[in-house]
Amino acid sequence: MALKTKFPLSRQLLGLAAPVIAQSFLQTLVVLVDRIMLGHYSTDALAAMQINGALLWSITSIMSAFSVGAVALVGRGVGGSDRAFAAATTRASLILALGIGILISVLGLLFLDAILSLFPIDGAGVLAAARAYLTIVLLAMPMRILTLAAASMLQAAGNTSTPFLVALVANGVNIGVNYCLIFGNLGAPALGIRGAAIGSVTAMTINAIVLLTLLSRPQGILTLWGRGGERDALKRLLRVSAPALGERLVQHVGFLGFVFLISSLGSIAMAANQALDSIESICYLSANGLGVAAAAIVSQSLGANRPQQAFAGAKIATLFGVGLLGFFACWFLLIPAQLLSVFTQNPDIIRTGVPCLYVAAAAQPFMAASIVLGNALRGAGDTQTAFYVALAGWLIVRLSATYVFAFVLDLGLVGVWIGSTCDWAIRCLVLVLVFLRGEWRKVVV
Repeated sequence: MALKTKFPLSRQLLGLAAPVIAQSFLQTLVVLVDRIMLGHYSTDALAAMQINGALLWSITSIMSAFSVGAVALVGRGVGGSDRAFAAATTRASLILALGIGILISVLGLLFLDAILSLFPIDGAGVLAAARAYLTIVLLAMPMRILTLAAASMLQAAGNTSTPFLVALVANGVNIGVNYCLIFGNLGAPALGIRGAAIGSVTAMTINAIVLLTLLSRPQGILTLWGRGGERDALKRLLRVSAPALGERLVQHVGFLGFVFLISSLGSIAMAANQALDSIESICYLSANGLGVAAAAIVSQSLGANRPQQAFAGAKIATLFGVGLLGFFACWFLLIPAQLLSVFTQNPDIIRTGVPCLYVAAAAQPFMAASIVLGNALRGAGDTQTAFYVALAGWLIVRLSATYVFAFVLDLGLVGVWIGSTCDWAIRCLVLVLVFLRGEWRKVVV
């Protein structure tokens, strides 16, 4: 009997996870093509995107924390067949997203020069390019935050294919607009980095309009139609999302500290670490896709009062994640130099990176379990536990272990990767214990 229930659940997980993983890879590809185009246009434009990309990633990552509460609440509503509550949560989440987006736009434009002054920008051309790009993109931040919220709620309702298909079209338009407006092709004006900004804004607008239009339909598993309940839904959404916001803030503070430690090791180590991060990103994105699927199944199962199904869904997703990232780890061990050579031909960088890939291979199963189980807890609404684990992992384990291995024991960049592996291993142990205790199944959202 158990096999009959697990096999459909396994197929459901893979069906939910595949579009999320594909969408993540699509966005990564678009960023890569965008950088290649700007690199061919001018060095200043490419250098400016190092600043713009990091800044916009931080903003959207932190602000998307409010979507975590929406995932838990919408999933519960859909799983419990409470369409009215799911609709009220959808409306409340989108209102909150719109308000946050407008606030980011206004504050970002008002304090843009002050924000840019925080970065060690070398050259007036780079500064001018960064300002030109951000001036345009910040205007569209409401569309960006609305897209994140709408996509997260559709995913929580079990519809991961629609956000992917919409993103596929929007990003295709983005590349086309960039090709025309960066270089002045097909009779368009050559706008350089402003053209890239217009391409990004076009994609944001298409994403937001199409997803909101789909949510506006009265039929379907999730809809905006209905009246009342927004105030209660908003209170519950903020309560569940607050720890997730704290988690994102801790993550970015820890990340900045981590980057500072790496930068102390010199330019070769920094370049090698950038290549290593790019290689490992395929693992992170894959695990996160399975985590999104796990969060959807956990939230819907708890909403339907099926805690054992929630447990089984999270367990199967974790096993899939460990197996998939274990497969990637084998390639880290078998062809490390070849993987690094995709990003650089510098023998010093490759020589520095190879032993780090051996360490990264050991980290993959722990990272997979940590990412999937962390998402499952958020889907259950247990965002406080996820926050405490992230707080200890980033600010205590990772930074202290990295300092000891990289500097005290003088292992350099290898020590940095040992430090991050320690973080993933301890997170994995804690999250597995939390998962097995099962208190997350009793969380009230």
